[in-house]
Amino acid sequence: MENKKIPLTVIVGPTASGKTALSIEIAKRFGAEIVSADSMQIYKEMDIATAKPTLEEMQGVPHHLIDCVDIKNKFSVAQYLKMARDAIYDINSRGKRAVVVGGTGLYVNSLVDNIQFEDESDSTLRQELLAELEKFGGEYMLKKLSVLDPEYAAKLHPNNKGRIIRGIEINLTFGHSMSEHTAISRNVQSPYSALMLGITYKDRQKLYDRIDRRVDRMIETGLVKETEAFFNKLDADKTAVQAIGYKELFPYLDGKISLDEAVDNLKRATRNYAKRQLTWFRKDERIHWLYADEMSESKLVNGAFSLCEAFYKS
Repeated sequence: MENKKIPLTVIVGPTASGKTALSIEIAKRFGAEIVSADSMQIYKEMDIATAKPTLEEMQGVPHHLIDCVDIKNKFSVAQYLKMARDAIYDINSRGKRAVVVGGTGLYVNSLVDNIQFEDESDSTLRQELLAELEKFGGEYMLKKLSVLDPEYAAKLHPNNKGRIIRGIEINLTFGHSMSEHTAISRNVQSPYSALMLGITYKDRQKLYDRIDRRVDRMIETGLVKETEAFFNKLDADKTAVQAIGYKELFPYLDGKISLDEAVDNLKRATRNYAKRQLTWFRKDERIHWLYADEMSESKLVNGAFSLCEAFYKS
C-alpha cells in the first residue's frame, strides 16, 4: 500500500471555459481541495486580470497556490512543482483528495508526469549568455545553439530568446542536448495516478463569446484601476508583467490608444491565448473532453462526477 499512487483529478481547458466552477463542484462533492495550475493566479495583487476566484466563488473549498507570490519575485516552473507537490502531499496525508485545475499546460504536464527541473543554474554562465545575447542578438545566439544542439535549435525562432539561452545553458552545464535532458527528466516515475478532464466547446465561436463577455465584466469590475496600480510597479517580475489583461491596457494608460481599442486588443489576445491552450492540451490523449455547448451545465457536472466516482473506486 505504501507504493500506491496518489489519485489526482485534473481539470484543464482554455480560459473562460468553466474550469473553476467545475472544480469547485467536484471538490464539494468529493470532499477535495483545489491546487491551482495557473501561472498568473499564483501572483498577489493580480486579481481581476487573472480571473482569480473570489472567496464567494470558492464556496468554502480550500484553494492552494493562489495569491502566494509577490509580483516582484521571480518564479520558476521548478518552484511551482515543489509547492504543488508539497500541497498535494499535505492534502493526501489528511485523507483528502486533490483536484488540480488550471490552463497552464507546462505546469499541468510537468506536475502529472513528474518532470524534473533543475532550479539551480550557473548564474555566472547565465549572465554571460545574456550579455552575449544583448550584444549580438537572437540570430547569433540561435546559430550558437545550432552548433551545440541542432535538433532543438531547428524548433526555435530567433525571438524565442529565453529558450535559446536555456538550450545553450543545458548543453554547457550538463553536456547533453535539450531532448536528452527532457528524456532524463521524464525517466522518474510519477507518484500520481491522474484522471484528466478537459472542458471546451465544439463551436469555437461560443467560447470566444464567453471570452468577450468575461473581458467586459473585467472592465466593469475595475480592471483599468487594477492595471493602473500594476503599471506603477513595472519593476515587477518580467513574467508577471506579461500577463494578458495588463499589457494590452498599458498603451491606453500611456495615452496612445483609446480604451475601446485596448479592450478590443485584450479580447483578441485572450482568444489567441485560448487557441494556444487548446493546441497544447489536444496533444494529450489522456484527457476526457467535456463539450460545454453540447450538454446542459447539470449534465456536464454529472458526467464529470461519474468519471470521478469510477476513478476513485479503481
